[in-house]
Amino acid sequence: MLEFERVGFSYGRQPVLTGISLTIAAGEFIAVVGPNGAGKTTLVRLALGLIRPTDGAVRLFGTDSSRFRQWSSVGYVPQRANASSALPISVDEVVRSGLAGQLRPLARVSSTQRERIEHVLEVMGLQQVRRRRITQLSGGQQQRALIARALVTTPRLLFLDEPTTGVDAEAKTALRASLEHLVNIEGIAVVYISHDPAGFAGLAQRVLEVRDGQVLPVSGSAPVSSASHPGA
Repeated sequence: MLEFERVGFSYGRQPVLTGISLTIAAGEFIAVVGPNGAGKTTLVRLALGLIRPTDGAVRLFGTDSSRFRQWSSVGYVPQRANASSALPISVDEVVRSGLAGQLRPLARVSSTQRERIEHVLEVMGLQQVRRRRITQLSGGQQQRALIARALVTTPRLLFLDEPTTGVDAEAKTALRASLEHLVNIEGIAVVYISHDPAGFAGLAQRVLEVRDGQVLPVSGSAPVSSASHPGA
């Protein structure tokens, strides 16, 4: 699904990541931890092709990220921001907007796309609130709506950046159940960035820490190779 081959990245002369090599396979749940400013977001931006590596190569499904075009196969949910109270858009419309890149102007969604919308609303537990404005939802429901939006294109790889920030315990439980379904039933690979270990405990097959320009396995997790840390 995703491969980093001896990847380095610098902002000007300031190195952020150095010699990172790792792979993520279908159906894997990978948690990424690390202090603020360590390079977690940079790692995701590299994976999404938003920035180019200074050294090495990033590949999505075997294709260099600079040439990759099948972005419907990749879902991304950034850190949650509170929706504007002036935003007159329903949950249904938020989820449907995830299909914008696949629809021609003024085109209607197909029957297959409608079925997918229904499916992701059900998986994320949002069917009962689909007609409500996004601003009327709790923080946890808003977050699940954004995840549903990312899922509507049927991605095979999903990035979640701090998905439990600002949500209550009940919302975390609902989110966890949804993620279990995505990984165990649908086989989606998940990269889960978080400061909250309880959010991914028991779900993550590997926990990786971004620290001092390296991506290192947390104790008990599978190894990650790094050019400057042999055998790490």
